[in-house]
Amino acid sequence: MGKKKLDVMAKEREVFIHGQLDEEGKIIVPGCVRNGIDEASANKMFDEMAEFAKYAFNKSHAACYAVIAYRTAYLKAYYPAEFMAATLNSFLGNLDKIPQYIDECKTLGIEILKPEINKSSTKFTTEYEDLGTAPKSSLGELEEENKDFGAVPKSLKAKIRFGLGSIKNVGTVPVGNIVKERRENGPFKSFTDFCERIADEAVNKKCVESLIKAGAFDEFEQTRSTLLASFEGIIDVIQSGRKKGFDGQVSMFDLGSEQEKEEMQEIKYTFEEHEEMSNKELLSIEKEMLGIYISGHPLEKLREQIEAQTTINSINLRAIDEQMSSSNIENPEMIMTRQSGKLKYKDGQNIKYAGIISSIKKKYTKNNKIMAFVTIEDLYGTAEILVFESAYLKAGKSLVEENIVIVEGRLSIREDETTTIIANEIKEFGEQKQKILTLDITNASEEQKEKLRGALRYFNGDKNNINVQIKIDGETKPCGQIYLTDQIQEIFEEILGEEKVSIDT
Repeated sequence: MGKKKLDVMAKEREVFIHGQLDEEGKIIVPGCVRNGIDEASANKMFDEMAEFAKYAFNKSHAACYAVIAYRTAYLKAYYPAEFMAATLNSFLGNLDKIPQYIDECKTLGIEILKPEINKSSTKFTTEYEDLGTAPKSSLGELEEENKDFGAVPKSLKAKIRFGLGSIKNVGTVPVGNIVKERRENGPFKSFTDFCERIADEAVNKKCVESLIKAGAFDEFEQTRSTLLASFEGIIDVIQSGRKKGFDGQVSMFDLGSEQEKEEMQEIKYTFEEHEEMSNKELLSIEKEMLGIYISGHPLEKLREQIEAQTTINSINLRAIDEQMSSSNIENPEMIMTRQSGKLKYKDGQNIKYAGIISSIKKKYTKNNKIMAFVTIEDLYGTAEILVFESAYLKAGKSLVEENIVIVEGRLSIREDETTTIIANEIKEFGEQKQKILTLDITNASEEQKEKLRGALRYFNGDKNNINVQIKIDGETKPCGQIYLTDQIQEIFEEILGEEKVSIDT
């Protein structure tokens, strides 16, 4: 019942009322009728059980949920950084949800730090600014050095550090070796120091390249561009030196003071100097390596504009999928979002979604018509967009990876399938001009004006998506903002007349 499998429930209803016989005609289940209960009463009881199953589960299950809810709420309230770090670690294999929790960290005021070769561990960890000392890389490290603290003092500000093991092409074995070397012999002093100390470990060139792209060596003086152009040559020099060297042999680099040794070590290696990449390029390779944006997001500066011009985001889409797969769904064609608790989505509904294009997969149909599956990422996750030929041709140059676009289309909600958006139009986000709703009240009666004032107040709220201006005798004056849909526009047209209501740019 809880799974809402209607075909199974229909069979079970028959068994519940009339019972069940085996192949030899023996009674397996007597059923209500055989037990002296009339069919109408039996049907009523079954209906009540079906209704009850929508929200009921046993007491032991409810008690477990209550304990878990209380414990996690306590941890989030009193140890928010530690709680969010653990939450992020639990979703390392599911990068679709990571952006949502990163955004939650920002809401809670918790800073997410990019990977750093001298501070990151394998997974997400918390760092603490100890009283008058250097940051600690984990709660365990902090408690070990401050055993008298007990719980972590509230005066310590916690941040979350991205783990090295989450970087693309960097496995757990190389990370384990890097962290072990760092703990046993101290922090890496430079990029060349790192390369020398891990030369005998299972850290290959691909791993080093990925660490550079992720920004793990940004604390050192060279730019990422310089390191990417130089790292292979430096590693080759080190490996060549190891092969040619002899145990116990003293080289010129082993002579002199410590300072002279360090200076001479640098002479051994040649860096091919390059200016740093643009911010857009840095964010792009960061996303490639980490799966998410850490040091910034291309959409952050457009957050308010996107929220004003769209009607759905990836959080809403995930909520639809979760509710479709849950046991509490009554009408699969109408979904209530968890965010608002009020706004409903349904299959075929027209929506607007905006984000940055992360991938485009083109194909041809049996009729030799082009179409594309486009993945577009917003601030919270990704959405799959289905683009048929007409929309594809209209999109033109807008349909390019890393372009910021807005999609007008309709929802496709199907049971056991990921909710997608079927595009009607895709265009670059900066292209569209700001729309404005114009209401002409010239010659309007006092009754019409009163109704109009009431409607403007009623449709003004948190989700305003269009500016409003009032027109009277040829003059226009701004009148705030409202949330506008096709149905709401019809209400204004009923009040003033269709010819008195228009949307202008």
